[in-house]
Amino acid sequence: MTPTPDAPSPSSAFLPTLPQFVGVLGGGRMGAGIAHAFLMAGCEVLVVERDGDAAAGARARVEGALAKSVERGLAGNPDGFLARLEVSTDYADFARCGLVVEAVPEIWELKVSSLQGVEKHLGPTATLASNTSSLSMTGLAAELERPENFIGLHFFNPVPASTLIEVVIAKQTSPALVTTAQGWVAALGKTAVVVNDAPGFASSRLGVAIALEAMRMVEEGVASAGDIDAAMVLGYKHPTGPLRTTDIVGLDVRLGIAEYLAETLGERFAPPQILRDKVARGELGRKSGRGFFDWN
Repeated sequence: MTPTPDAPSPSSAFLPTLPQFVGVLGGGRMGAGIAHAFLMAGCEVLVVERDGDAAAGARARVEGALAKSVERGLAGNPDGFLARLEVSTDYADFARCGLVVEAVPEIWELKVSSLQGVEKHLGPTATLASNTSSLSMTGLAAELERPENFIGLHFFNPVPASTLIEVVIAKQTSPALVTTAQGWVAALGKTAVVVNDAPGFASSRLGVAIALEAMRMVEEGVASAGDIDAAMVLGYKHPTGPLRTTDIVGLDVRLGIAEYLAETLGERFAPPQILRDKVARGELGRKSGRGFFDWN
């Protein structure tokens, strides 16, 4: 494939090695999965959380992911991986990292303050990446001192099982960084899809569109959630249906993305009432025990 200025492709002769030290801001399910991926690739990984309890929870989640990898025969002695894992509550610890991936909730103000808080501790050549699934990368980059060093690395949940990472290019992102990021994705054993900055990028925009229509079908009594998902799994070869995927991602997360897409792309992304009602009742999917399916 011929590289384009917006989406250069790394050649087999140039696959950048991963930085020795990689940081992850946020150790929730997503952040822990990202940390797991870099540990499996041989990096030393630092996870920073807001307080001691959250940091302990992050360590437990990463340890759990590593234990599952060992059970599946994908990794050897977990002690070797854990020796390369550090958790902290201090942004200053990011100073030694060549790459930091932000994985905090999809709230604009939180993203901006978190990214700015990390950037001031990074060296001039370090890369700052966001795992945002929908927010404007160009807008986030505009809030930073070194926007050319900023790029989107949108991992998918669950990270250990997913083979896809969206590399999202802000208007300010250095073209050389795009090539480097594609090499990093390859080094993680995953596949990069390069997307120019747009609301919802490619994956979230398409995934949410399908999920919202599936929700409307449940709301209208067209079919049950299980049968709608089965139609997509058996008829279109989706690994999981749109409603089960919504439960895994989190209904609150899907609602936030849908509201943002409706604001930026129009009413076709307006969240159906069934989604708003479930979130209001605390039915957030797998993490709460119930969403469109019962996870208890």
